Amino acid sequence: MKKYTLSLAFIFVILSACNVSKDIQTPKPALPDSFRNAATVTDTTSIADIAWKNFFTDATLQQLIDSAITKNYDMQIAVKNIEASQLLFKQVKWNYVPQADLNVTASTTRPSDNSVTGLSLSQYNIGTKHVEDYSANIALSWEADIWGKIKNQSKSAFAAYLQTIEAKKAIQTDIVATVAQGYYNLLMLDAQLDIANKNIRLNDSTLRIIKLQYDAGQVTLLAVQQAEAQEQAATQLVPQFEQNITIQENALRVLAGELPASITRNSTLDQAVVPTTLSTGLPVNMVSRRPDVKSSELALITANANVGISKADMYPALRITAEGGINSFKASNWFNIPASLFGVVAGSIAQPLLDHKELKTKYQVAQVEREKTVLQFRQSVLNAVGEVSDALVKIEKLKAQQNIAVNRVNTLQHATANANMLFKNGLANYLEVITAQSNVLEGELELASIKRDELSAVSELYRSLGGGWQ
Repeated sequence: MKKYTLSLAFIFVILSACNVSKDIQTPKPALPDSFRNAATVTDTTSIADIAWKNFFTDATLQQLIDSAITKNYDMQIAVKNIEASQLLFKQVKWNYVPQADLNVTASTTRPSDNSVTGLSLSQYNIGTKHVEDYSANIALSWEADIWGKIKNQSKSAFAAYLQTIEAKKAIQTDIVATVAQGYYNLLMLDAQLDIANKNIRLNDSTLRIIKLQYDAGQVTLLAVQQAEAQEQAATQLVPQFEQNITIQENALRVLAGELPASITRNSTLDQAVVPTTLSTGLPVNMVSRRPDVKSSELALITANANVGISKADMYPALRITAEGGINSFKASNWFNIPASLFGVVAGSIAQPLLDHKELKTKYQVAQVEREKTVLQFRQSVLNAVGEVSDALVKIEKLKAQQNIAVNRVNTLQHATANANMLFKNGLANYLEVITAQSNVLEGELELASIKRDELSAVSELYRSLGGGWQ
């Protein structure tokens, strides 16, 4: 019997490399030859290959991004997730090692005189009514990985570990883009605050002239009131912009894991330069670079492993157990060697019967989950390509809007200067001056907003191509 058990165990060990399920390979997504609205289709390089410190050259912005990457709590949680996943992966490797338990027990039992044990004690006349048992042993248990269950557990744990790394990369790409967009929004608010203050000074000059004309009887009180209303409209913008500046500064500080505080800026919105060439590279390279797409690909490995694990649960399991140590019914003989030595070796094959339907359902659910993972991977690729194309068209159309807005602001500034000159010489009325000043205020504020949107679109393109985690 012992030889038969050992032979059977040897056969199952040979079969331990068997896989009971076939893995689904990562599907090849349908990708275009180039991104829609891409400037060039022959350039295989991508701005995502540029490290973020070289892509964002503003010193203040670099400090903010560096602080956010280091202190942001989402990043710190991601690092802890990597550490935990690494520990779990290392632990799975020990599943191949037999389980060992050290047992030391001592017991005494006083059986009933009318029980079988009690009657036996009386019959053998051993001089005591107590049954004592002293044992110290090591028990080993090992399950042969016949159907690749432990192998799939290891694959799943390793894929989960890699996913935490990709998750950290994804968080960093989002942080880099979000900080950059917040910083550009801050520069826009600074510019808009300056525009509002400049317009207030312009309106104030006009108001003084109109008041002089009113005192001279040249205009009515309505002219004074309309000029005051125009100045108040510009003045009302100041606290609004100051509020938004403080909120944006607080948001950037919190994103960087710091308490709310002001941020010193050494540059202006006009000094922020939009790159003239933004190479996107090939879509296939973007797919291999984006952390979220890589994470979806790793999720398929985990899903394959789960199918293999659930399938293996439906097959017979070979378990080999061994136990050995010292045992005695008297404490004085407990460590009497070799008389107290004992050993047991056993092998068993367990085949699920009554719970087979439950295990089959679990296997079928794992298959469905794997199919969902394939669809999610394809969707992640589709979303990635769409995000790049969206960012490209934003940059292209915002550049066109900016050119128009610049020409419009120049025209309005000349018109305002002409209106003021004609008004001082009595060749234009106050309504023409007020209208010109209102239009130039609106145009300059809009131009600053468009410049901010263009810079934000560049940051989004950098993120959507997979840049920022280097």
